[in-house]
Amino acid sequence: MPRPILATIHPAALQHNLSRCRLAAPDAKAWAVVKANAYGHGIERAYAGLCGADGFALLDLEEAQRVRDLGWRGPILLLEGVFEPRDLELCSRLNLWHTVHCDEQIDMLAAHKTNVPHRVFLKMNSGMNRLGFTPERYRTAWARLNALPQVDEISLMTHFSDADGARGVAYQMQAFSRATLDLPGERSLSNSAATLRNSAPTSDAALSPEDVVTSDWIRPGIVLYGSAPDYPQHTRTDWGLQPSMTLSSKIIATQSINTRDSVGYGSTFVAEKPMRIGVVACGYADGYPRVCPTGTPILVAGVRTRLVGRVSMDMIAVDLSVLDDAGVAVGMGSEVTLWGRASQGTVLDIDEVAHAAGTLGYELMCALAARVPVVTEAC
Repeated sequence: MPRPILATIHPAALQHNLSRCRLAAPDAKAWAVVKANAYGHGIERAYAGLCGADGFALLDLEEAQRVRDLGWRGPILLLEGVFEPRDLELCSRLNLWHTVHCDEQIDMLAAHKTNVPHRVFLKMNSGMNRLGFTPERYRTAWARLNALPQVDEISLMTHFSDADGARGVAYQMQAFSRATLDLPGERSLSNSAATLRNSAPTSDAALSPEDVVTSDWIRPGIVLYGSAPDYPQHTRTDWGLQPSMTLSSKIIATQSINTRDSVGYGSTFVAEKPMRIGVVACGYADGYPRVCPTGTPILVAGVRTRLVGRVSMDMIAVDLSVLDDAGVAVGMGSEVTLWGRASQGTVLDIDEVAHAAGTLGYELMCALAARVPVVTEAC
């Protein structure tokens, strides 16, 4: 039989999470952000749960082709735009909308020969300082685009750096509002955190009413996949989300150890009393973070317990004491949930595991190793 580790994708959870975003922004259209192969879920596996969106947003032309091959005929947005002039040919062929964030991309459009003008999203650097034109240069960029016969409609876009934190969005929203005053076009501002925390801008004392901008297009990403964008301030359950990926495995051996016995490489865990441990078919070569310390939560037979010792390439060890003390019989072949939903219905949030590893749920999803089999649950 194959090694028992398995990732399961839950399309119904994706559908639910998209609906949750629509509830938070009922008047906006929604991009389903599927960059990084749908955050590690696989575009083809995620499509059934996300095809209720108004459009798909991604980075890669090959991924855009895959979305078209699935039968999608609606909008697709390249979030970083094109990287070289010939990319515009594929934008024309696939009918892609694309971001413009620098003068070089405008130059490419000006030199591009096309019979069908392009729909573009002009990006402002309102304070994130990654991509986009500064507020002072934004109108000049808009005027250049507006003068090109190669350009059809121009939408206006920025990206919040602190929508998930204490600084908030007020300073960026104010910069965007003032720089785009009276410019035509749809607006797209809200990422996952800004979408769920949509009441924050209007209640922010730093914003006057005329500086509040409503997104015509929201851009939910991580929230679609059941991870809280502002964890640990809020959890998945606080936002009413469902986990879209489960990573599960099984116990492949057990060991009974005595007081002062150690577990794993480096003997970093030393037993303080006699105990039983389970050895699980999962390691850092599967995408489980090597840096997860003793105490990282894990479910065995749906019961919460902990990782003990170091994560190795192919195996981890878990504490079975809590199950033994509760009279829950577990042994070789028992189900282990690394994150997601156990068959008993118990959920271990990916955010908890990521937090223990000092990272984010984004990274765990995207780092799922190619050797892990993936199945899609029926809707």
